[in-house]
Formats: sequence, structure tokens, C-alpha cells
Amino acid sequence: MRKIETDYLIVGAGAAGMAFADALIAASDVDVVMVDRRHQPGGHWNDAYPFVRLHGPSALYGVNSRRLGSDVIEQTGPNAGYYPRATAAEICAYYQQVLDEVLLHSGRVRFFGMSDSAGAAGNGQQFTSLLTRETTAVRVRKRVVDARYLEPSIPATHAPPFGIESGARVIPVNDLVRLTRPASRFTILGGGKTAIDACLWLLETSVPPEAIRWIRPRDAWLLDRAYQQPLGLLPRLMEGVSLYLEAAAQAQDVSELFRRLESCGQLARFDPEVQPTMFRCATVSQDELVSLRSIENVIRLGRVARIGPDHIELAGGSIPADPGEVHVDCSAAGLRTKPARPVFSDNLITLQQIRSCQPVFSAALTGYVEAAFGDDARKNQICPANRYPDAAVDWIDVTCTAQRAELIWATDPDLVSWMQGARLNATRGMGDFPDDPQMKSALDRVFTNIEPAISNLETLRAEIPAGAS
Repeated sequence: MRKIETDYLIVGAGAAGMAFADALIAASDVDVVMVDRRHQPGGHWNDAYPFVRLHGPSALYGVNSRRLGSDVIEQTGPNAGYYPRATAAEICAYYQQVLDEVLLHSGRVRFFGMSDSAGAAGNGQQFTSLLTRETTAVRVRKRVVDARYLEPSIPATHAPPFGIESGARVIPVNDLVRLTRPASRFTILGGGKTAIDACLWLLETSVPPEAIRWIRPRDAWLLDRAYQQPLGLLPRLMEGVSLYLEAAAQAQDVSELFRRLESCGQLARFDPEVQPTMFRCATVSQDELVSLRSIENVIRLGRVARIGPDHIELAGGSIPADPGEVHVDCSAAGLRTKPARPVFSDNLITLQQIRSCQPVFSAALTGYVEAAFGDDARKNQICPANRYPDAAVDWIDVTCTAQRAELIWATDPDLVSWMQGARLNATRGMGDFPDDPQMKSALDRVFTNIEPAISNLETLRAEIPAGAS
């Protein structure tokens, strides 16, 4: 058995593991070993459907030390007025460059692809090559970093959670681009980000809306991309933050909170007549929302139980089908909603969301905090685990946790300095707009409402019935 030593063993070289490693080695002189089951870094992006793009700007994705794509606002096309959103191919190429030119080039990181590790805490670790079955023992001097705890479930690698009868045409969303026979209709299965992408891609490739049927077990609250833009558009982003804090501070109950959030543009929905029950951080533009609303054949009978050549059985009933239609499986869970656990615990770091809907920033922050702070209690105070949202009411919990952390961050000058230089920090550069009226108004509203918002959200959270989240 081969034996090696390292300060940190990072299990998983996806987006979170890479952001953590990049921030850690930038802030400390340590040795790192990264292990991943795939042949190259990038995690689930290696298995993503070909037409997927980031839902948010590339300017806020990747690692701190290297820009992803161009930070130039697009002037034409469907993304006009916003910063570019990278494709899966661009993201995979980017992570390989980061590994080769940043991490490995530092001389302090070793990468072992096509290798499997249990990833449990402890000084004595081992991983096994998936190609040769050779096992390597690892003595970890400091910590194991679990970057797979919230590894997403994606269409290409999950098993459909429903039965499929002979004669039914059911494909993963990845195979849409490989179809060689036309379909009498496309039936999209799922209500999340993947289903949104599949619907938009079909519409963009000239499939008429009436040829699309959308089985949407739950409707979702959506984020407006216009309020998610950093850098030169930061005043608008901060206006959005200020508006949702104001709504959170003033709402008398949960129903009023969501009415206010929708009224001020911080949440949107597919159908004005249907109350969303899900929130998963999916982001759309207003133009995309118009396109999605053109699909009128929406089925809301719960999850699919079985698909046959002439029928579909759902939790709430049965609907007809025909052998010529293509059922597109977009039912993979995506972001995992596992229970939150302490990010820092003895000799284990478990990477999780901290700032809501910003996993790579959260991982980079964790890497910096590990290097710059000594006490785990203080580290967990700065990096509170913030479980990914699922139900609509989870917006309350993730926002409350994130805003409490923001107040803590603002009290530490070193942390504030790091954040102002962190590429992945959506709010960096606020001082670059001293005379901007939108920024001034937004900051006034933030300072007025952040503490009342946190207090009120905690009150509203206590009123949510058990099991609603």
C-alpha cells in the first residue's frame, strides 16, 4: 500500500472543493491532496446536459484567483444587459486550467482523479484507484475536507424514481440533443432548474409551446436575474437586497412576506394564479419567464409514479399519453437538502452553503476562515451551516441565517478586507459607487432594516408549522 502525508485531504474536486482549495492555499502555506471519482475537476459539470448554462453570472462562479470568462456586459442576445453565463463546456475547461495553472502549479496541491475515498474524519485515511484498485493510505496532519456532502443529484447519473413500461419513450434531459426521431409532443417531468432549462431550450429551438406538456409537481418561487448582477451593476443588486430586507422587516405573517417579496420584484412565479410551494434558488430573466408562461399545458397532479405508452400515472391521478411523445426526465433532486452540520468539527470540515444560494463563495470563505482563524467556535460563528432551501418557507430560514452571518462578518476588519478582494463575493466594490443615488438609497434601506428583518424572520420562522419545511 502506497503511503502519503498531507495537511488537508479534500474529498471531491467539484465547484465547492476547488473554491475551498484555491482560497486555502492563497491564505496559508499548507500541503493539500485532492481526491475525486472523476478523471478531472469540475464535479457534476462533467456530466451536465450540453445546453446548460449558469443561472447566474460567471463573474460570481469558479474560484477567487481566476476569472471565469469575460466580465463584460452582453449587448445582444437573450442575455443582453447582463454579465455572461458560462456553459458546461466552458466551466469544465476553466476548472482544468485552475487545477493545472493554479493549484498544481503552486507545488502544494496533488490531485488524484479516478479515485474513491470514504471521506470520513480522522488522521488515517485512504483512497482507492477506480482503474487499478491500488489503495493509497493518507496521513492527514490537519483536516479532512468533505466536499461531497451536498454533491448534487443530476439527470445523467440518477435513476428515474418512477416505473417505465415497454413502449414509452423516456429519456434523460442530456439526450434531448441526440434525438433522431421527431416527437409528437415533449412532456417535461419536473419543476426545478433542469426542467426550466429543458423548456427554454425546446422553445429556443423552435418547438412550439403547444407541443410541450409540463408535469410540474410543485411550482417554485424564482429569483429575478436582474437583481443578481455584480460589478458595474452592483447598485441594482444592493437595491434588491435592501428591498427583500424591507419586506422581511415589515411583514406581519408568512403570507404577507411572500406578497411583499413578489411585489418588490425579489421573487417571481410561473403562474400568478398558483401559489408556489417550492424555493430552490432557480433564477430567470423576465424574458425567460414570458417564454415559460407560453407553455399552457401544465399538469399539477403530483409526482410521476409510472409512464406507459398510452398513459402516465401520477400521485394525484392519471393522464393520457401516446407512443410518439418523448418524456424528458428532469426529476433529479439537484441541490441536496441534507441536514446542516457544523462546518468545522474536530479534524473534519464539511463544506456547506453559508450565504444563501451562493455555494462557491461559501466554500471560498470557509477556506479563508480555516487559514485565518484559530478557534472552531469562532469559525462556526463566521460560517454557520445554512441548509439548502426546498419548501417556499425555507426562504425565511436561509435568509435569516445568512443575514446574521453578514452582521458578524462586518465586525472583523480582516474578514471585511478579504471579502472586498474576493472575486466570488457578490457585494464587493460597494465603495466604488460613492455618488450613485441607487446605491445610497439601497444602503440606507439595508442599514435601517437588517436587524428588524432578522428579528422578524425569527418570529415568522417560529410560527411555521412543524413539517412545513
